[in-house]
Amino acid sequence: MKISGRNFIKGKVVDVKKGATTAHVHVDIGHGVIITASITNEAVDDLELENGKDVHALIKASDVMIAVD
Repeated sequence: MKISGRNFIKGKVVDVKKGATTAHVHVDIGHGVIITASITNEAVDDLELENGKDVHALIKASDVMIAVD
């Protein structure tokens, strides 16, 4: 597989919560850091996602915002 994204982070699925159409997939990337992906239930089924599965999180963001008090 070749992919253009550079923010490619290895992790392990620790929780999958399906909603009506969208699921939240929690991926542990180590050192107590969890990344949450919001994907379709269909994608969860197609990728056969379940707790303990090794995955890669691919992050593509066009904006990064910072706020201070």
